Amino acid sequence: MGPPSSSGFYVSRAVALLLAALAAALLLALAVLAALYGRCARVQPSDLHHSGVPDAASSPRGTQEEPLPTWPPRPTREPAGTATPGHWRPPGPWDQLRLPPWLVPLHYELELWPRLRPNEFQSPTLSFTGRVNITVRCNAATARLLLHSLFLDCESAEVRGPLSSGPRDGALGRVPVDDVWFAFDMQYMVLELGATLQPGSRYELQLSFSGLVYRDLREGLFFSIYTDQGERRALLASQMEPTFARSVFPCFDEPALKATFNITIIHHPSYGALSNMPKLGQSEKRDVNGSVWTVTTFSTTPHMPTYLVALAICDYDHVSRTERGQEIRIWARKDAIANGNAAFALNITGPIFSFLEDLFNISYPLPKTDIIALPTFDNSAMENWGLLIFDESLLLMQPNDQVTDKKAVISFILSHEIGHQWFGNLVTMNWWNDIWLKEGFASYFEFGVINYFNPKFRRNEVFFSNILHHVLSEDHALVSRAVSLKVENFTETSEINELFDLFTYNKGASLARMLSSFLNENVFISALKSYLKTFSYSNAEQDDLWRHFQMVVDDQSKILLPAPVKSIMDRWTHQSGFPVITLNVSTGAMKQEPFYLGKVQNQTLLTHNDTWIVPILWIKNGITQSLVWLDKSSKIFPEMQVSDSDHDWVILNLNMTGYYRVNYDKVGWKKLKQQLEKDPKAIPVIHRLQMIDDAFSLSKNNYVEIETALDLTKYLAEEDEIIVWYAVLVNLVTKDLVFDVNNYDMYPLLKKYLLKRLISIWNMYSTVIRENVAALQDDYLALVALEKLFETACWLGLEDCLQLSRELFKNWTNHPENEIPYPIKSVVLCYGVAFGSDEEWDFLLNMYSNKTKEEERIQLTYAMSCSKDPWILHRYLEYAVTAAPFTFNETNIMEVVAESEVGRYIVKDFLINNWQAVSERYGTQSLVNLMYIIGRTISTDLQITEPL
Repeated sequence: MGPPSSSGFYVSRAVALLLAALAAALLLALAVLAALYGRCARVQPSDLHHSGVPDAASSPRGTQEEPLPTWPPRPTREPAGTATPGHWRPPGPWDQLRLPPWLVPLHYELELWPRLRPNEFQSPTLSFTGRVNITVRCNAATARLLLHSLFLDCESAEVRGPLSSGPRDGALGRVPVDDVWFAFDMQYMVLELGATLQPGSRYELQLSFSGLVYRDLREGLFFSIYTDQGERRALLASQMEPTFARSVFPCFDEPALKATFNITIIHHPSYGALSNMPKLGQSEKRDVNGSVWTVTTFSTTPHMPTYLVALAICDYDHVSRTERGQEIRIWARKDAIANGNAAFALNITGPIFSFLEDLFNISYPLPKTDIIALPTFDNSAMENWGLLIFDESLLLMQPNDQVTDKKAVISFILSHEIGHQWFGNLVTMNWWNDIWLKEGFASYFEFGVINYFNPKFRRNEVFFSNILHHVLSEDHALVSRAVSLKVENFTETSEINELFDLFTYNKGASLARMLSSFLNENVFISALKSYLKTFSYSNAEQDDLWRHFQMVVDDQSKILLPAPVKSIMDRWTHQSGFPVITLNVSTGAMKQEPFYLGKVQNQTLLTHNDTWIVPILWIKNGITQSLVWLDKSSKIFPEMQVSDSDHDWVILNLNMTGYYRVNYDKVGWKKLKQQLEKDPKAIPVIHRLQMIDDAFSLSKNNYVEIETALDLTKYLAEEDEIIVWYAVLVNLVTKDLVFDVNNYDMYPLLKKYLLKRLISIWNMYSTVIRENVAALQDDYLALVALEKLFETACWLGLEDCLQLSRELFKNWTNHPENEIPYPIKSVVLCYGVAFGSDEEWDFLLNMYSNKTKEEERIQLTYAMSCSKDPWILHRYLEYAVTAAPFTFNETNIMEVVAESEVGRYIVKDFLINNWQAVSERYGTQSLVNLMYIIGRTISTDLQITEPL
């Protein structure tokens, strides 16, 4: 959601009355739900077991909030030794958020046996059994062991030792295990021992366990059903990050507790097994029924955290190549491999590894890399050492993916996950509060990798488009969170998962880029080499990183900093938000202030008192100037003053490498406006982009008047860079504007203003679409921005845009093999339906029924909502609510139709007669959303009196 407009949020009397009526309806619904809940609360625990719903004792959080999804329901049986309400335990280490430091894991011997059989995967669950022998070093005398375990049944537990330093002795002693129980709140397994473990000695914990694998849950172990070669098949895979290893095997599930792993997988002979390391050997095993299973063992891993343990059991094919002696294999459905869909990813994977090896001067330590493409994978991709897991849509190229951004997307994500082999796998953050140390740097190096292989790649503009624009739109001083959290007192999976967000990835990458820009690339890479070498196979904190940067800075004399690296960077990583830098070009006075959403006049009401140490790279009259620092709230830079000359202008934040927005006094903005109108090419593309984005954001949040931003758009008839046009259009032609002003005074004014400026850029790209659309396949910025340009031109009624839409749509319906160019397909489908009849609409419905990819089905559902025929839209709503002839489960059709110009009125009338059916189909939250959408069209007392 974008920032609020400068005028605030206004609710009309009509809308207020409507919302009040809705609130009354929701209160009634809540009362009914409360009554139902009261009835459920009185059901006895025995009934819960019988119905398949876990009771409080078998839930990991008791009556508190669940840290993991509750559907499908987790096992209802209690693991052996479970602490029940009748077995009260006194306060102890099991109440602490982190494992006690008594034991350090050194090595795991892990065997897993999931019962996945061909053609026997109809149940929502599979069982699995396992054994793990964990070699540990005792750091403190203890008669009690704690390790992580969740939703596992413990079948047996033994402790052997102390271990000798030589070969294992068959007559090794045992430490009695008196009791095994589970502390569900903190997800611990507790072993009560009959003797005390001695500091400095090593022991081996031997545990047997069992559990369940859930279909499509995608945490821990999960299995998925897919279609290949015309048959339904199943595969099993893992996702251990951040804290799901404990639901697969008892372990010390914290990132700093690294160990080596020997992994054995028992699987049906018709499947193959993959894990982190190369296959070491295979044998056979018979179960109690005499069935034969394959036992696959793997080589020992390097030291790594439990969240990187990975395995897959599947009936896949692969393609392979060797890079510097390392085998690289990409695994996918047999159909996909036969069609060559993995070729592009295979061809770039090896060179990416080689580039990063050379950059960091550290060789990739594993002898092989397997990359597996799952039919669906909610995490998009996971960097497990030696076995990277991807959603196939982000790894495989389809035949019709040529004129799309698919190659770039695959390149970015592969570069990101391969970057993790150094940032995350080789050097792991000590705790999740510093997760940006892996995610931020992996995100940053995506762009260095792509730029190396394609020197014409417009790195600054693409970084802005992919990374910087999104996070600057969401980050602000009071509500957003810091990149690096000072506290470590969180262990809930839900809390850790929340850290995998825009700030960790995008802000982390932006801060890494800023650090590189004021140090220079050589110093930046030298510091990272030192950091990676020192902490290889170990763990690090943010301060460790700053220390290595400081060492390299101290070793040279060219780069002079106003403060230690830690003092500079901690302010950016430990504070939320970013500054607005304002320059008065008449005096050279510069100041900084925190950026707020909707700046208020009385700034004393706000409580963000800290400042940043801000690197200011800048240009004057197109010439790069020396770096200066704003290390206090305000400062004067006489060199930044400009004369009255029309040729004198200043732009701060060279190449947008600094993580801040820039404001100028009225003279400064006027100078830039004049330069744009006189010779826009004198200002680099990245800065034309920057000025538009900064000015509109500052105007929306009360830092400057809207006229300041609009003045910068007057030159646009001369703008031939589509990414700059994109920045203008996403700020001017917003969703709210399109929704609300079609029949009001603003639309004709905007149409007149934009069309005469837009016609030149439109002619350029419409010619390419008509004559050689393939020419766009290597223009990433055009592929990203073209849809918005096309959509706006048609919305403004540009006849050539409407005509081109009709041509492309008709050509496709007559010859479906003639695909509509992907970047503009959604717009063409929408206008094809809008200017068509039920024949065109039925054609899309038929296409929907034949599509298997969710993305394509969603695209068609939106296109079908563009019809302007009320009876067609009404039929669409009936289909959606009654689930006939198709279920339309990919999206909420009521909300989609309500967003269209005609559809909002059809939805309103439909709700009057089908309120209960809509509520049952989409839930009460959908009713709230619909009331908001429809409410925006109500502006008179007469409208509010209409029944709903």
